[in-house]
Amino acid sequence: MTTVSKYIASPERYTKSEVIYNRCGKSGVLLPKVSLGFWHNFGQEGPFERSRAITRFAFDHGINHFDFANNYGIPAGSAEETFGRLMDEDFRPYRDELFISTKAGYLMWDGPFGDWGSRKYLMSSLDQSLQRMHLDYVDLFYSHRFDPNTPIEETLQALVDIVRQGKALYVGISNWPLEPLRKAHAYLRERDVPLLIYQGRLNMLNREPIEQGILDFCHGQGVGFIAFSPLAQGLLTDRYLDGIPADSRMAKEHFLKSERRTPELLSYLHELEAKGKANGRTIAQEALNWVLEQKGVTSVLVGASSVEQLAQNLAIMK
Repeated sequence: MTTVSKYIASPERYTKSEVIYNRCGKSGVLLPKVSLGFWHNFGQEGPFERSRAITRFAFDHGINHFDFANNYGIPAGSAEETFGRLMDEDFRPYRDELFISTKAGYLMWDGPFGDWGSRKYLMSSLDQSLQRMHLDYVDLFYSHRFDPNTPIEETLQALVDIVRQGKALYVGISNWPLEPLRKAHAYLRERDVPLLIYQGRLNMLNREPIEQGILDFCHGQGVGFIAFSPLAQGLLTDRYLDGIPADSRMAKEHFLKSERRTPELLSYLHELEAKGKANGRTIAQEALNWVLEQKGVTSVLVGASSVEQLAQNLAIMK
C-alpha cells in the first residue's frame, strides 16, 4: 500500500511563482490569469492520485481558483467528490486562500427539479455540491445557463438569497445571452448582490462572446469575464496534428467529435504552430495568450490530464 505524505503547500507559492493575478471587474477579487477547471479528468474516470498531483502542483504555483459544476466528472458529481476528499486530506488548512466556484443549470438528476434554473433546482443543487465538496460555503456560485422558461426574477432572486444565506460569497452567470445578461446585471446590482463574473466559451475558434457584445458589456460594467474551453477542448494544441491518438478525447467521440479535425483546422494549426515557434510558444500557449489579450478577460480556465500539461499551460505567465 502506497503511503502519501502529508501535504504542505510550497512556501513560495506566491513569492516565487510566475502567477499573475487580475482584478475581477471592479470587485475586490483577484483571480490568477490561469485557473484550474475540473470539467474533465477529475471524476471517477481517472485515478485519484493523478487528480491530487495536478491540484497540488497548481496550488504550489499560485493557482488558487478551482472551478466546478454540479455535473462535472463521470459520473456527474464525482469531480466535486474528488475535491471533497482533497479538502479533507490536503487543503483544509488553506481554505481561506482558495477561491472555489461551482454551478448549476444543466441536467443533474431525474424529474422536473433537476435541470435548468428554478429556485428549487439551484438551491437544492448547491446544498448537494457543498456536501460533496465538504464545504460550508463556496466563494462563487453560477447559474450555469439561461432558462427561457423560468421567470428571470426567480433565477436571480435565488442567487441573491444564496448569498444572503451565506452559502456563497459571490454570484456569477454562465452561457447567458446578452439581453438576459443586461437584466441580470441590473437586478443583482439593485439588490446589493452585484454580478461578479461571467463565464463563457471563448477561444480562437469560437469568438461568440466578442461577436455578441458580451465581453464588451462585462468590461464596460465592471463585471469580470472568465473563459472556459480556451483550447477548444484540445483542438488548439498539437494533440491532433498527426492523427487521433487512441487515448485522446476525440477518440472517445463524446465531447469532441472526429469530424472537427478538418483540413481547414489542420492548416490553421500549422500556421499557429509556426507563429508559436517564432514567439517561443507552443500552439496551446499561443491560444491561451490570445484569449488573455482580449480586453476585459480576467482569467482562462484550463483543464489538465497531467502535471506536465498544466506546467506547459502555466508557462504563458512567464
